Amino acid sequence: MAVNNKQAQNTTGIITEVDRYLFGEGTHYEIYEKLGAHVVTYRGKSGIYFAVWAPHAASVSVVGDFNNWDPDATPMTCLETSGIYEVFVPGLGTGELYKFAITTQTGKVLFKADPYAQYAEFRPGTASITADTSGFRWSDDAWMKKRETVNPREAAMSIYEVHLGSWKKKNREIKEGYYTYKEAAHELADYVKDMGYTHVELMGIAEHPFDGSWGYQVTGYYAPTSRYGTPDEFMYFINYMHKKGIGVILDWVPAHFPRDAHGLADFDGQALYEYADPKKGEHPDWGTKVFDYEKHEVSNFLIANALYWVDRFHVDGLRVDAVASMLYLDYGREDGQWIANKYGGNQNLEAIEFFRHLNSVVRQRGHGAMVIAEESTAWPLVTHDPEDGGLGFTFKWNMGWMHDFLEYMKLDPYFRKFNHNKMTFGLTYFTSENFILVLSHDEVVHLKCSMINKMPGLYEDKFANLKVGYTFMLGHPGKKLLFMGQDFGQLHEWDEKVSLDWHLTNEDTHKDLQNYVRDLLHIYQKYPALYESDDDWDGFSWINANDGDRSIFSFVRYSKAHKQNLLFVCNFTPVERPDYCVGVPKRGNYTLLLDNEHGMYRGREKAPVLRAVKKECDGQPWSIKLPLPAYGTAILRFS
Repeated sequence: MAVNNKQAQNTTGIITEVDRYLFGEGTHYEIYEKLGAHVVTYRGKSGIYFAVWAPHAASVSVVGDFNNWDPDATPMTCLETSGIYEVFVPGLGTGELYKFAITTQTGKVLFKADPYAQYAEFRPGTASITADTSGFRWSDDAWMKKRETVNPREAAMSIYEVHLGSWKKKNREIKEGYYTYKEAAHELADYVKDMGYTHVELMGIAEHPFDGSWGYQVTGYYAPTSRYGTPDEFMYFINYMHKKGIGVILDWVPAHFPRDAHGLADFDGQALYEYADPKKGEHPDWGTKVFDYEKHEVSNFLIANALYWVDRFHVDGLRVDAVASMLYLDYGREDGQWIANKYGGNQNLEAIEFFRHLNSVVRQRGHGAMVIAEESTAWPLVTHDPEDGGLGFTFKWNMGWMHDFLEYMKLDPYFRKFNHNKMTFGLTYFTSENFILVLSHDEVVHLKCSMINKMPGLYEDKFANLKVGYTFMLGHPGKKLLFMGQDFGQLHEWDEKVSLDWHLTNEDTHKDLQNYVRDLLHIYQKYPALYESDDDWDGFSWINANDGDRSIFSFVRYSKAHKQNLLFVCNFTPVERPDYCVGVPKRGNYTLLLDNEHGMYRGREKAPVLRAVKKECDGQPWSIKLPLPAYGTAILRFS
């Protein structure tokens, strides 16, 4: 099956010399338009053009139902010096199952899925499927144009993190009751809009073979998972969300990939997409392979993939999983299990350059898409510009805040006074990065308990605790993220195999919590003070950060115009304070927008108005007194 001179001369010209050069330089940002499987007309005939990068292969062919999966039937031609193999197969259309049959230097034949495939078989099948999304008609122009003009760091962002396979299920056997992308679009948009979230973040959309990986062990980086439908149907999902005013963020996994035989591991018989040395190329904790960011073609595969989701699918943001595992050469490794960089340090210099390249290209496109880092360490300047020594991300998940917040919330209220600083510490560094406050899926699995069951006390106490915790989170600088089920008090830990317990929303305590979270989210969207200046001391001021004995926090969020400012008071104990005095920065009226017992005051409801008096309190020249019940909350508006 070796390529002969006649084959070498019989190239299509579809992949040009310029294409090969740019791919070798790592700057062919639309390489997915050439590699993979594409419907084309060549020499007057319609068919499918196949191309794959396999530089270590002795030979490559394409196999599928159309040739009875015979590795000798449809050989591919190697384009000189590039390692790219191509073939045009006339008469083929969309919906064809295929793989690449790669003969290694040792003579072994590997059957590999297409790394650039746009569609894949539903598990347990592992074949790629020919597809063509060019005919989809987008109708989200208004959303896309607006996105170009909005600075996301100064805009409202409250994210609903969703695992589509377990958000809800249909009572049907087909694909285990999964909602289709179209079905999910309508019901999810209605729920998200009603609750007041601005974005959904989808877990596990790129194709993956194992449900239990939640989509974080990817075999089809360019293929929306067939669990929920076709690529066109996923486009419909995003288009529909945009028309309803909802942004879509995808989890994206450039850190590692699984060893599955049909996937990227040892793709052409040798380490290709991964580092060859296992001390760099394997994650001991996860049993997965690490991308070789030093190879231009590999970084091109990933950067083009990010742009593919943003440009082709109109995705509004990518949340990059496991960033720390990419940045640190010794991540999850013991001494002797890792290789230092050329300076003797533990920083992965190629990964740093990869992030700077990725984020610079996304920003230069000018389409307003975000790239968000799940970075769990104190790595500096994650959201600062590459030209200033940063990595260039739009936002960083605030994992430190999350850990401190949950540790505090899990405490018996008596012991909270000894841990008061856990809730104030985040305000010592909130200006260092552009943060998202996250209570994600990772916090409600693996025996960590559901959010409601992390709370101390008896049944009613748990709901009261969660209300005050969410109120504090809303007021704290940073964008917001809640995982599905947390807004109504899902009782059991998240399980990807079953639906959320939606019947709980018919029970009084759960419905009350859901309504309260809805009120918080609608207040968040309504008042720019809560999102305009999330990384600036001009947007936040403590009233009293030191009332540890009573475990009460009070602070102000300011708008840029210093109008419609909001005062927060949060009582984290079951002790009632009937006449609690709060210092305020100026005279005038303070209108109660929400409290823990009533929720949000609406429309014609007469909201309580408190008049500031000229009496010093909390170091402020003016003060008000308000009844603060057990686990009491209050949000008051003033100008």
